[in-house]
Amino acid sequence: AASPADDGATRCRRTLPMSPSTVATAVPADSPTAEQGVLVDSHCHLVFRNFEEDLDAVRERWREAGVKALVHACVEPSEIPAIRALADRLPELRYSVGVHPLYTEHWQQDTAEVLSRAARDDLRVVAIGELGLDLFRQKNLEEQLQVLRPQLDLAVELDLPVIIHCRDAAEPMLQELRQRAARGACPRGVMHCWGGTPEEMRGFLELGFYISFSGTVTFPKATETHACAQEVPAERYLVETDCPFLAPVPRRGKRNEPAYVRAVAERVAELRQEPVAQVCRTSTANAMRLRSEEHTSELQSHSDLVCRLLLEK
Repeated sequence: AASPADDGATRCRRTLPMSPSTVATAVPADSPTAEQGVLVDSHCHLVFRNFEEDLDAVRERWREAGVKALVHACVEPSEIPAIRALADRLPELRYSVGVHPLYTEHWQQDTAEVLSRAARDDLRVVAIGELGLDLFRQKNLEEQLQVLRPQLDLAVELDLPVIIHCRDAAEPMLQELRQRAARGACPRGVMHCWGGTPEEMRGFLELGFYISFSGTVTFPKATETHACAQEVPAERYLVETDCPFLAPVPRRGKRNEPAYVRAVAERVAELRQEPVAQVCRTSTANAMRLRSEEHTSELQSHSDLVCRLLLEK
């Protein structure tokens, strides 16, 4: 997630009202996006106050936009019950469990066990995170590393990918991951809300990580992010919103929502000089491949099957 001070959001620890819902998750056949490709919003946050009043309408908009599956990121353990309840309400939702680097105060002696139990008890947990390093907002690198390392260990133990938040911290993050790779203890994962340089991106790609683009790729001055979107191999990128943060142009500064991941895909397509439908198919297949390497060849050809498998786990 973006930091709490970023635009377009108000963080809230209060849970959303969770009434049961059995609304179908397929993209409407008459949707204008039905032929343009379905999408996975690979990183979002919905258990916020500013989604309480209109979540049903927000959901209808993401369905109309062709968003068929979402991954809800977790920033600290007290969010887990609310996210789990939201997954009960929204069959298209999967989620992660973890502690964000700006919330190190939430790491307690039993937190690793809390996260482990949450991941083992619910098959809808598809990643550990969001974890990582953030030296833009805070400079407590050693404290952040003490919270990061046991989460990386847990991901390896459970064979789950990690969702990495890395802001102004590429060098220490690469150092940590390379040391782990040397001893066979580096999990697979995704660099979420990518904002680094092409050189930094190459370092994470060499370690097997995916690169996820958010609304920042639509910002006119984000030239290094644009370069990364052009350079990243087709099989190694995802798209996301990180909502309610970082709404894409022309909605920048307003509340972001999963439907707007299509604007991210459209900008990535423009930068790569590819059809939007191709970016949708590729990013969707990549999202599933990150979760399940053994289905790679199947997923590259059938984006709708990817989404169905994602929903059925």
